[in-house]
Amino acid sequence: MEQRPTKKQRELLSFIDGFIKGNGYGPSYREIMRALDYKSVSTVATHINGLIARGWLLKKDNSARTLEVVMPGSQPKQAPQTVGTVSAEQEIMKKLDELRGEDNEANAKQIQTLLDALEILGYTEARAKYLV
Repeated sequence: MEQRPTKKQRELLSFIDGFIKGNGYGPSYREIMRALDYKSVSTVATHINGLIARGWLLKKDNSARTLEVVMPGSQPKQAPQTVGTVSAEQEIMKKLDELRGEDNEANAKQIQTLLDALEILGYTEARAKYLV
């Protein structure tokens, strides 16, 4: 089942698509930060990486201003983001399992950060499974 982008994800995709149509090239992370009132460029990078991982956005050649919005229903031109041969979701869940086995109170901040990362990347099902 294909998951739909959240409201914030749609807002970001819409901004990028409109910028590309108006300028002929993609926006910089700083332009995205200012336009959508994000607090830092790293927040933009996190959201962009999540959209890339979901297959809704492409970044060609890891170069600046090469973002491309992938239309719903079309096949993404690159595989979801992975760490080695493991997906980002699997890597985060592995770390959560490790932290869960230890003293949860001492690791609460790390656990919350990883859960937030799952949400930002759009892995809401994985996040919900962990919280059960």
